[in-house]
Amino acid sequence: MGGLRPWARYGLLVVAHLLALGLGAVVFQALEGPPALQLQTQLKAELATFQAEYGACLPPRALEELLGMALRAQAHGVSSLGNSSEASNWDLPSALLFTASILTTTGYGHMAPLSAGGKAFCVAYASLGLPASLVLVATLRHRLLPVLSCPSTWVAVRWQLAPAQAALLQAAGLGLLVASIFVLLPALVLWGLQGDCSLLEAIYFCFGSLSTIGLGDLLPSRGRGLHPAIYHLGQLALLGYLLFGLLAMLLAVETFSELPQVRAMVTFFGSSGSMTPEDQGSILGQDELSLSTLPPDAPAAGQAPAC
Repeated sequence: MGGLRPWARYGLLVVAHLLALGLGAVVFQALEGPPALQLQTQLKAELATFQAEYGACLPPRALEELLGMALRAQAHGVSSLGNSSEASNWDLPSALLFTASILTTTGYGHMAPLSAGGKAFCVAYASLGLPASLVLVATLRHRLLPVLSCPSTWVAVRWQLAPAQAALLQAAGLGLLVASIFVLLPALVLWGLQGDCSLLEAIYFCFGSLSTIGLGDLLPSRGRGLHPAIYHLGQLALLGYLLFGLLAMLLAVETFSELPQVRAMVTFFGSSGSMTPEDQGSILGQDELSLSTLPPDAPAAGQAPAC
């Protein structure tokens, strides 16, 4: 395959991506089609039962209009379910969580601006806030990645690993650390606090939040029965979780993207022209982790370099 022209490689990559899209669609259709049909049948049965019992007391199409209004309000995070004395959706903790979902591109969909001014401000705020967030994340990544690389550097020098093995060790260690601290541990906490949430749903919510998928099926909804102060503390905790968790996820993705195997694949599908020094550099070279450049008087196997 090394003799393929660049346009043939691009075509191969596009075809592979389209096949992956089609495979995912087929799998989701097979898994989610029957439960969706079952839920639709159950909903129709419930509506038919309700109309049979109370239809004589309701004007024609009154129920459909009421349900349509409730669904439109729910799309903007407004609901009359539960205690009507609860605080507004746009109190300060809720507004902070909404802005964090914008800047982290999570987009839960549990809240949305209603007014024209709110929609215009959302566009302007995201246009200015997203680039600023990217600059902040890039700066923090530049500062934190060398620090997080110190343990893998110590192990690589102690065990005299090759640069490729050291890079794989660093990526695996950081990936396990992020998965444990920012996915598994919060999922266990959420599973313990939320009675109607399974462990799989908790893991699904944490991963969907940190990967910025934000499908909106599991939401940071208002906790009924909780004291307002406890609920607002939970919102602030979710705010910090989104900010720090997204940074950790990006660090892990950056580390995996710099693996020699990944870079070789990118080079294969990339341009056949000469690579720039920035493209040739790896995460080991950028963070001074390359073992092949150690001087002859490198520390002994039992001595770790200073980080």
